[in-house]
Amino acid sequence: MERIGVRELRQNASRYLAQVAADHQPIEITDRGRPVARLVPIAADDWENMVAAGEIIPADSGVTIGGIDPVEAGLSASEILQELREHER
Repeated sequence: MERIGVRELRQNASRYLAQVAADHQPIEITDRGRPVARLVPIAADDWENMVAAGEIIPADSGVTIGGIDPVEAGLSASEILQELREHER
């Protein structure tokens, strides 16, 4: 079984997810050389069972991002953050 560190996974997560999906082989995740987790593929039956149980919701490929109204000019993000911090004190 392939072993990778947490930092390597964090830097290349997409690559390792694609690898597990393609090869159907788990990858062991280590933290300072100590095994802490496994990245394992999900079998088609598992996927279908999770959808049926409502544990996951498949993505709707028809969803588009758009139609968001522009924000009116006003305070900048920095000004809003400063106001929030002042209210915390």
